[in-house]
Amino acid sequence: MIKHTLLLAGLGAALPFSAHAADAGDNSLERVTVTGSNLRASSKAKTNPVQVVSAADIERSGKTSLPDVLRSLAVNSGNSFNEQYTGSFSAGTAGVSLRGLGQRNTLVLVNGKRVSNYATAQDLQETFVDLNSLPLKAVKRIEILKDGASAIYGSDAIAGVVNIILYPSYQGLELGADIGRDTSTGQDERRFNLLAGKGDPDKDGYNVWFSFDAQKRDRLDQNGVDWLKDNDFRGLPGGKLVRTPTNYYNGNPTQRFPMATGPLQDLDYSAVNPGKSGRIWAYNPAQYTTLIPGIERYHAALHGSYRLNAATEAYAEFLYGANHSTQIFGPPLSVSGSLRAWDAASQSLTSISNVLPAGNPSNPNASPTPITANLFDLGQRNKTDSVSFRRLLLGVKGSGDAWDWDVSGLYSDSRLREYAYNFVNRYAYERLLANGGYNFIDPSRNSEAARDSLRISTMRPAWYRVASLDATASTELAQLPAGPVGFAAGYQLRREMMNAGTSAEVASGAELRPALDLIRGGRTIQAAYGEFNVPLHKTLSLSAAARADHYSDFGNAFSPKLGLRYQPLESLTLRGSVSRGFRAPSLPEITSSTAVSYSAAQDPYDPLTPGQNVAFTHLITANPNIKPERSTNANLGLVLAPSADTSVSLDYYRIRQRDVIGLEDVGNIIRNPGANPGAIVRDAQGRLQTITQQFTNLGDRETSGFDIELRQGWKLPGGKLTLAAQWSRLLSFRQPLQQGGDMQEGAGSNLLGALPRWKGQTSANWDAGNWSSTLTWFHTDGYTQTGSDTTQQQVNGLDTLNLSASYAGIKRTTLTAAVQNLTNRRPPWDSNASHYYDATQYDPGGRAFTLGVRYKLD
Repeated sequence: MIKHTLLLAGLGAALPFSAHAADAGDNSLERVTVTGSNLRASSKAKTNPVQVVSAADIERSGKTSLPDVLRSLAVNSGNSFNEQYTGSFSAGTAGVSLRGLGQRNTLVLVNGKRVSNYATAQDLQETFVDLNSLPLKAVKRIEILKDGASAIYGSDAIAGVVNIILYPSYQGLELGADIGRDTSTGQDERRFNLLAGKGDPDKDGYNVWFSFDAQKRDRLDQNGVDWLKDNDFRGLPGGKLVRTPTNYYNGNPTQRFPMATGPLQDLDYSAVNPGKSGRIWAYNPAQYTTLIPGIERYHAALHGSYRLNAATEAYAEFLYGANHSTQIFGPPLSVSGSLRAWDAASQSLTSISNVLPAGNPSNPNASPTPITANLFDLGQRNKTDSVSFRRLLLGVKGSGDAWDWDVSGLYSDSRLREYAYNFVNRYAYERLLANGGYNFIDPSRNSEAARDSLRISTMRPAWYRVASLDATASTELAQLPAGPVGFAAGYQLRREMMNAGTSAEVASGAELRPALDLIRGGRTIQAAYGEFNVPLHKTLSLSAAARADHYSDFGNAFSPKLGLRYQPLESLTLRGSVSRGFRAPSLPEITSSTAVSYSAAQDPYDPLTPGQNVAFTHLITANPNIKPERSTNANLGLVLAPSADTSVSLDYYRIRQRDVIGLEDVGNIIRNPGANPGAIVRDAQGRLQTITQQFTNLGDRETSGFDIELRQGWKLPGGKLTLAAQWSRLLSFRQPLQQGGDMQEGAGSNLLGALPRWKGQTSANWDAGNWSSTLTWFHTDGYTQTGSDTTQQQVNGLDTLNLSASYAGIKRTTLTAAVQNLTNRRPPWDSNASHYYDATQYDPGGRAFTLGVRYKLD
């Protein structure tokens, strides 16, 4: 750490790539700080590879939340989670994944400073910032740095940075309200917002503003979507009738209970599982699946600044979010051979019998008989996630003796209370199984007392906290013939803590078949960093940056960056950079953690149904010896801007990650049990029961591609027309499927997650006095099908149109209207996706209308 800190004296700034190609025609000399650098420079010199989304752009898009805005960006190319993952440990959340590298490799900042991660881990591994916790109305612009930035910000910025910039000051009052409806699903949404501020920083010496957002949206279940509700996809490539067999004896679905109760159908087994014979009871799981949770969200932001003197300013910022989401967790519990409960004494799972004793009224045999049965009379299982988010920032900044400086302290946290309903009490189940007090064959005969004794409700708590102290300073060290040498340096002390617990009922062993995500840990981070920007010639500048981080859990990381900017013509800029970065192991990956979930996979060794999907209990544990992920980034680009109305930019990127953290593929573990001793547990019959995995460094990952941005404006007699396009092309995305395996190409397929090669948008905006309208075309490429069922060879792409308009001809009032998915296109069919479409890119709805009104006082 000390050695690397000393090296900082000779290293510095991230390459100042253009924040917007159109800025080349701006003659303003305002000094600003852009994402990716701590140096202040004239706005004309902004040259970071940053895409800017302004508040006006958000308004014109018709999007009503930060996740919706960011999800549509071309650079957000796949492998990101959102609130459609309702069965996860982080239901109701949304993140962003630049370059398809996942949320854990994309750093999200607010005003250039960190935000608490969500209270629990997504996918049992990824810690990330929940975009649903952040306000929208307070956003002045969003800057998306499309380059590695560990040399400036440290961990998590391998793929880039999303910097959400709030208003530095605001005067006046603005009120807004929107209502919207999806015409295909009937899903409604309502939104209200307020922004109010007072004080002129220059005249009054202070400014304070407050914003408030409220949003409410209906829940959308699978049986509310016409093309999904029947779960009968036999007319589509790779499609079949999706039904879940249940209510049978001895592990054989054709040995049915003599009568059907609940939402069961009498079906030919071959309709559900081709090649099988016999009759089965089965149900349609669509009625127990939530695609988009119902939400109620409230966000508030308070910002204040006060001039202590002509050169010094104190500032404060507070953000608060309250999110409530509701979803169906799943069908009533299935009693089967994979039943487990938590054993407090051993801190591990213990098996719970599904065997009907001889003499049990539900057992037709003279000997004990195992069963599979859903407890339909208990009703569906539901969950409600209540999340509170806070972020407090206090700081002082100023200038003097040729230095600009900023010192601040930050605290931020995310707290979760997850409430689960209609789950099953293990002790009541064991008692009723033994004494015959519950009728599995005909649950309609069960008493309410028996049902109530089985039901259990739980509350799972979790929190994540981050606290930091930051100090930065910048100056001009020397004056060269081509201009001043810029220098910046800083120090950060940060503490992160995470505590994801479980309910008292699960901890005591009372809940049957519990899911757990137990994480408890913390760490301290210290970092020192520095930047230089050296003008070698009036057309050529060199930039350098470096950061040394010390983590109390894994050790040290050193992240340097070098860049060149060459501008031979006023209208032409060439740029390039190389850098090293890292991602620190997340607390779930390296600290004390155990996760228990339930999954299914093909088991070629199953004694009853070899080669078919078999359910099992999935255990995942942390690895205290894991290494951080390291990366090497390279970028090369150009900007051509012959006028203020015309700009073209092209940027190539290449990222190589080493020691990527992950889990061995479950399919490989099952197929090669000798290579994974102790990972698999089978019952006496040889049926799969449990698979245990530990996080490990799997190997390398490489990806490359390029971005294109075009902008052209025309001033016409009736107004101004502006065409803009942002497109990304994925050239390659390679990584091994297992530790020590060969690199596999995933670009243009779903082998490594759905990764379309092309994604982009092109818009036409017309401004004419009080009228404004925007038409946007969105395109996402299709991809090759590589799932377990390859009957479907190709998943199609999707093209949609959005239209928005506004009218400001009424005093202080603006009326808005927007149509999302104007042509009512549904997402492409994917036979191997969990919802039968790629939920990382699409949602299941159709054409949606939004109407809004905004009232403003200056």
